[in-house]
Amino acid sequence: MVKETTLSNGLRIITDEMNDVETVSMGIWVSVGSRFEEPAISGISHLLEHMAFKGTTGRSALQIAQEVENVGGVINAYTSKDVTAYYVKVLKEDASMALSILADIFQNSTMDKEELAREKGVVLQEISQTADTPDDIIFDYFQETAFPDQPMGRPILGSAETVRSITSETLLSYMHTEYAAPRTVISAAGAVSHDFLVNEVEKLFTKLPVKGHREMLPARYVGGEFRQKKDIEQVNILLGFPGLAYQDDLFYAQTILSTILGGGMSSRLFQEVREKRGLVYTIYSFASSYTDSGLFGIYAGTGEKEVKDLLPVVCDELLKVGSTLTDAEIERAKAQLKAMVLMKRESTSARCEGNARNMAIWGRVIPKEETIAKIESVNADALRQTAHRLFSQKPTLASLGPVDHVWDYDHVMERLSLS
Repeated sequence: MVKETTLSNGLRIITDEMNDVETVSMGIWVSVGSRFEEPAISGISHLLEHMAFKGTTGRSALQIAQEVENVGGVINAYTSKDVTAYYVKVLKEDASMALSILADIFQNSTMDKEELAREKGVVLQEISQTADTPDDIIFDYFQETAFPDQPMGRPILGSAETVRSITSETLLSYMHTEYAAPRTVISAAGAVSHDFLVNEVEKLFTKLPVKGHREMLPARYVGGEFRQKKDIEQVNILLGFPGLAYQDDLFYAQTILSTILGGGMSSRLFQEVREKRGLVYTIYSFASSYTDSGLFGIYAGTGEKEVKDLLPVVCDELLKVGSTLTDAEIERAKAQLKAMVLMKRESTSARCEGNARNMAIWGRVIPKEETIAKIESVNADALRQTAHRLFSQKPTLASLGPVDHVWDYDHVMERLSLS
């Protein structure tokens, strides 16, 4: 059973009690990510997430790791465009200890200068590793082309220059102002009671400000082309369009359309591009939503010779999908999504995170029955509307590798009847 409590300072607490498990997953989700950053401090949310584990006023970095791992637990964190999360999974008898560590790193991290110097080196290696991984860095190029000169388009990791420039003082100021109570959700799922969690949170989370100062800048989709020739074996290609926000009426239709187009081995793109034509090893579609915007995209990795045939086929599949939908593939896509929703219900970690993100996005936890009903309600008309809305807009095209034979942007526009 899911229970919710909002404290007087605006901090929200969610529990999802599961009586048949021996573990508890819990975490802190704060609605501050790379979208909130000014150019000079790009990457600060991610760097702060790293530094939170590097020592507090009461624990060293080693103590933080040992306290959790001594009882067989796991602790980790991540940063996205719109959220930073810190989470842990432990046996039920260790829940108090785990929550005290989360509270400590969230409020009392010291941002020690020597630790910061070392951790900057780690993040710089992470940036370099991403740059050396074509099927990773292509997504950064794609995002930057879709949303140029704005936080939404900048890499979550930041740049080497901005990471090097961030000081301990800047990190502490950012943490003490932006990790505000009304922006924060504490979620737990598994062998945990709601009263226990509320009482512990009230005792441990006493230092959060009641208002954050930094506001999220709206996303402004532009689109266009990025092309970079690089001496590697495969061409990495991303073709995308402005997608739909979480709150959009066609949000679930977009997810189902993505599943039909490129959501598995039975999808249209996999069957047509890989199975029938042998043009790629990897091809899939994705729908990334944000609070005010989104991106719908198709990724493919292909050879230098095959690439000249790839984009024409992909464009044709996009153009015809709205008018050639079958009941069988719609039902198959719905079944895939419903199964994914229900399978996640078996994981304490997935339920913990899902409830927190629901609260951050929609202001409430959405019951699984409601999600299933919304998936079921999507019909062919909604999918046709979604396809027309997505693929009639200006595309974003990013390519990296031996790109000489990649269709140029004007050819793509012409094939999509957008020029």
